[in-house]
Amino acid sequence: MSVVLELPLQLPPAGSRDVRRRLHEQLKAAILDGRLAPGLQLPASRALAEQLGLSRNTAMAVYDLLLSEGHIVSKPGAGTFVAGGATKSPLGPATRPEAAFNLRPGRPDASAFPFDIWGRLTGRALRQFGRAGGVYREPAGHPALREAIAGHLSFARGLACAAEDVIVTVGAQQAFDLVARTLAGPGKTVVVEDPGYPAAREAFAAAGARVVAAPVDREGLVIEALPEHAALVCLTPSQQYPLGPSLSPARRIALADWASRNDALLVEDDYGGEFRFESPPQPPLRAQDPDGRVVYVGTFSQSLLPALRIGFVVAPARARDALLAARERSDWHGPAIEHATLAAFIAEGHLARHVRRMRRVYAERRTTLLDTLAAHAGGRLEPIPAPAGLHITALLAPSADTHTIVARAAALGVAVDPLETYAAERASPPGLVLGFGQIEAARIDEAVRLLVKAIG
Repeated sequence: MSVVLELPLQLPPAGSRDVRRRLHEQLKAAILDGRLAPGLQLPASRALAEQLGLSRNTAMAVYDLLLSEGHIVSKPGAGTFVAGGATKSPLGPATRPEAAFNLRPGRPDASAFPFDIWGRLTGRALRQFGRAGGVYREPAGHPALREAIAGHLSFARGLACAAEDVIVTVGAQQAFDLVARTLAGPGKTVVVEDPGYPAAREAFAAAGARVVAAPVDREGLVIEALPEHAALVCLTPSQQYPLGPSLSPARRIALADWASRNDALLVEDDYGGEFRFESPPQPPLRAQDPDGRVVYVGTFSQSLLPALRIGFVVAPARARDALLAARERSDWHGPAIEHATLAAFIAEGHLARHVRRMRRVYAERRTTLLDTLAAHAGGRLEPIPAPAGLHITALLAPSADTHTIVARAAALGVAVDPLETYAAERASPPGLVLGFGQIEAARIDEAVRLLVKAIG
């Protein structure tokens, strides 16, 4: 029996570029508020397309996105169903309950991902692997993907490297884990930013390193605070995470001098480097590294889709063999079909076009967020200037109770992260980290008004 979706939907005319986004938003909202109950069977993509007068590719893309977000499940031979407990999940950033206004950082607009192109390229990769037979692949990643990443970095970030310098990982987190286990083991001192990215800090601690947190300010990492004889410094020079500023030119010079004096390695997490909105981007540290001290870590989670789980390391010669051996011991090799798909996606120019398009979208959202903060939150929230990335950190009054404000905002349907979440050894000033990757520009004004109401 054919399943029919008994749900009123308001969609633009067929052929509109907004059809896929609107359908995804309305189906997700219906799941989260319980109108589509857990366990409910959904129409097959072909049936849904016919019912709504859409192309099957559009219906498949929306289902793929809902599946990647955990809102639906596919049961082979049975069909597609609303996931059980889709509205409740306390397991962390990727699975926290959705809010009406999502201002959490760290996630791009997945609804804009070109699923139709990705699906076509995946089909091609499957056919190619079907002809090649089942064999284990190279631990460093699919050769075509390593070549494509090297070319992309040269084009997009001005970073010249060869394919053999690239080791493909399962997201940036595996990259940090490999670096921690091979270059920062027990007894070695590793410096991280404070505030900074907690997952990187935890990877070094788990490897047994002595982790020291150095302060950051509006010029980035404070180089004068670095201890002598540290083995490694992990930092976000393109856009300090979470405060936002780029590492200043003077501090880049001071950092290079410090690393040379201490024979230390630098782990460059190029967070937010592709989405820059003010002034020409400064080159990565790796691009100004004549001594081979910089280990460059990148990911496609921000530029494309977190569900892809594909990151990479560009390793200097001194660290390449150790990182490659650790990658091989970890899980032998990554998902070769996804690697081949991404290689073609990059080589055919789809990544560059997607980034250009999303840069315009995010630029509008960023401007809208800054304008609405100035209009409605003056005296309550002070944005820290940040030229890149998908979030803005804003400071509260010194006496503000951040926990209470975050809870009040959640009750009003606005999800935000407190700045103190990213603190290591030092207490962060009261503040909020406001992401704009997952909220449309037209909804930001209302979200900020509600946030100001929560601040009181």
